[in-house]
Amino acid sequence: MLHSRKLQYINEIARCGSIRKAAARLNVASSAINRQILALEAEIGVPIFERLPRGLRLTAAGELCIEHIRDVLKNYERLESRIRGLKMPQAGKVSIVTTVGLASGPLPEIIAKFIGQHPRVRIQLRNDGGSTTLHPVLTGEVDIGLGFNIPATPGIRTLANFDVPIGVVLPPGHRLAGTGPISLADVVQERLVLAQTGTSLRDVINLALAPLPVSVEPVVETNASEMLKQLVRSGTGLTLLNPLDVIVECRRGELVFRPIAETHSRQPMKLFARARAPLDAATSLFVEYLMAELLAMMQELQANGHILAPEK
Repeated sequence: MLHSRKLQYINEIARCGSIRKAAARLNVASSAINRQILALEAEIGVPIFERLPRGLRLTAAGELCIEHIRDVLKNYERLESRIRGLKMPQAGKVSIVTTVGLASGPLPEIIAKFIGQHPRVRIQLRNDGGSTTLHPVLTGEVDIGLGFNIPATPGIRTLANFDVPIGVVLPPGHRLAGTGPISLADVVQERLVLAQTGTSLRDVINLALAPLPVSVEPVVETNASEMLKQLVRSGTGLTLLNPLDVIVECRRGELVFRPIAETHSRQPMKLFARARAPLDAATSLFVEYLMAELLAMMQELQANGHILAPEK
């Protein structure tokens, strides 16, 4: 080991917020982890965790420590990857965080094709659980993020931008499921199942619906995009999503996507990484592949009329 095991212990506690949970994940005794924390706090002279009734929380000093620790662990992973690459070309690991919708939509197909071409690369994908794709990248927990409505943020660099409109998702055979864009005035006459209030998607939807003279009360609200798609399939109601979230179901004929006539309803998608962290060979390879696949999908959506050409 080129670094102390206590770094792994502290990183896991910061992730879990609990010594007991961290010990279970690392398969070590809680007392051993606690001793390492106390030893580090004694060494640096300040507490790194605040002891709360239901767990631990990083102090200001702890936040500085965890940033350093994750940098060290990430650099160690890169070293391991480069050493493996000397023996096994194109070996490596890529970690990515993305939205729930993209994780269950186009990304499985993209990742499967990539692994088919690069079988020695390992992919670790986590979804944001409806929270944010930004934080895990900013803290160094993952290499890259792919999400929507990501603001310009210090410490984050943009690798690619895609302008993705939201649209109406309908079951096949619905009266509005013909060709061409759909007016929101027609959509709000139907029962709706929508993204939960407080999510970035719902913010975009609310902005699109704001000019209408009627209030919208969805019959179901959830932060689970897979549930929204199932509810549309069952005929419970229509929903508003971006076309990438339903591209697989549309290809299979299970759902129909139609753009909104009011073309201002857009959800910018960003692929991003930490500004100070260079991408290793495996991650760079995956990023290049992912950007090409997403661009091809956007062209497919435009050819199918799912994305309206920008007005001149």
